[in-house]
Formats: sequence, C-alpha cells, structure tokens
Amino acid sequence: MEHYDLNGKTILLTGGTGSFGRKFIDYVLKNYSPRAIRIFSRDEMKQYQLMQEFSDDRLRFLIGDVRDKERLIRATRGVDVLVHAAAMKQVPTCEYNPFEAVKTNVMGAISVISAALENKVPKVIALSTDKAVNPVNIYGATKLVSDKLFVHANVYSGSEYPRFSLVRYGNVLGSRGSVVPLFLKQRDQGVLTLTDERMTRFWLTLDQAVELVLKGLSIMQGGEIFIPKIPSMKITDLAEAIAPGCKKEFIGIRPGEKIHEVLVNEEEGRHTYSLEDIYIVTPSTKMLETDYSHLGEKVPGDFIYSSDKNDWWLTPQELRAILKEQGLIN
Repeated sequence: MEHYDLNGKTILLTGGTGSFGRKFIDYVLKNYSPRAIRIFSRDEMKQYQLMQEFSDDRLRFLIGDVRDKERLIRATRGVDVLVHAAAMKQVPTCEYNPFEAVKTNVMGAISVISAALENKVPKVIALSTDKAVNPVNIYGATKLVSDKLFVHANVYSGSEYPRFSLVRYGNVLGSRGSVVPLFLKQRDQGVLTLTDERMTRFWLTLDQAVELVLKGLSIMQGGEIFIPKIPSMKITDLAEAIAPGCKKEFIGIRPGEKIHEVLVNEEEGRHTYSLEDIYIVTPSTKMLETDYSHLGEKVPGDFIYSSDKNDWWLTPQELRAILKEQGLIN
C-alpha cells in the first residue's frame, strides 16, 4: 500500500519532541520534501535538543500546550496534515494526576479538533493506544474519550475538510516509556523486576508506528481507526531476551495495569475490515459517505484482537534480534 505523499506539504506535529515525533521527523525529512514540519510542544529544552540533532531549515519549533486552543488555532494556519501525538501517557502518572490527564488528553483533543476545524486542515490523524480499549485506568479512559472525539469530529466537517482518523497500537519497542530501558538498567544490577509472569503485550517498532500513520493518511476517509497486525510477546520472554539467565523478581501489577491488552474488542469487531497488514475499525455511526469494501474483507462478527489470543508470537531469540537491529542491545 502506498504512503501518503508529503512532498510540498506543511505538517503540524503535536508532541513532536517525543519518541514517535523524533522518528517521524527523521523519516519524513529523509523520504520526502515537505514545505515545513511544525513541531508543537511545551518543552523548550527538548525542542532545543531536537534543533541541534536535525539542523534543518524546514523545521519550525512552536512552544505551546495542546490545552491552549488559541495557540493551536494560530499553529494550524496553512497546515495540510496534522499528526496529534501529544498526550500524558504514563499509567502511574495519570493515576496520581487525573485532572491533569483529562486536561491534556481530553480537553487537549478538543483544542486540536477545534483548531483543525477553524483552519480547515485537510487531514488530521491522532495516535491512540491499546489501553483505550476496555479501559481500566485513567490513561486508557482519557484516550477512549479522545478517540471518540476524533472519530465523531467528522460530523462537524460535513462534506468539507477536515477529515479526522486515528491509529491505534500497542507498546513501542525502545520508546522512552517502554520497559526495555528499565530492564537494561536492572540487568547490570543482576535482578529484573517483572509485574506478572502471565503478562502479554503487543509490540511494534517506532518505524512501524510511523509507517502506520503514513498508511492511514493515504486511505483515510474519516472516522477510521487503523490498527497494525503485529506480534505479541510474553513479558518473561522479553526479560530473557534482554538478560538471559538473570534473576527475576515478580512484584505484582501496578495500579491500573492489565494482564493482557486488546486492540479490537468484540463491539468494534462488528464493523472492522481486514487488510493485508492492518485492520480498519470503521465508524459505527454513519457520518460520511464511505466505502471500504474495495480495501479488504469484514472480519467475523465475534472477532477480538487481544495480545493473549494472537496467532503471531515473538520468541526470546526473535526479540533479541529485533532489539539488536534497533540498536537497543549489543
């Protein structure tokens, strides 16, 4: 499937100094000739570091918070593509700062949508998470609301722009929020702390996350959630891949954590299409004239895509090879 052509486009990337943002910027600058990439975030130091890292005059650095609608309205003027990656993502942080999580993840989503509508940004795609499916924590609950807002924002567009869609995926290998850096640090101390030996997770690389966004941009009609077909892994296998034979201490799951994650639940499965390498959850409410029958086939009515019932699993050896390829271990 071809990627969306970003040549000559002006792109706004919220949360652009995060792990995904850095990879997205690197990929786009190497493979396209955008008019500009506007990096919107509230961390002055991270923007400075990114400026030194890339040193490219197509980058524009905008200090701002997604809670600030007026700032976003100004930032989205003349934008062709908006990728919304800004969020509070750490489960424990959101549990102990719930009002702040709502302000950033929910009210921030409303601000992004409002700014895109104000300036008629053609394509808006937001990043979601498996934790938004059947949520059990503040982070997942706020992202569920955010997802619903982006899907149903298309009712405000009508027959005009913008078009709003989402990508949803699981844990990202090597991102700042993943468990990999923790395991690498603990390996040197001789003991790895694991939550629960039954725990499973979906895994993908940052490159795959960027690819998913570009695929979504190329085929989005409005209101879809694009989900990659990715492997599952056991947390114990990841530990073995990083520190073979190292002692493991099980400490129990953290507040708000699940044993397994779900990317498509049974209710969504009723209006999900299967393509070669992605699933598309289509809107349950008819908002736009859309047709997905030419892209793939509908999944069975009882379809569920969960990390423990996946038919694609990574072994410790495969995980170790991926970690080496990504430069995370020697």
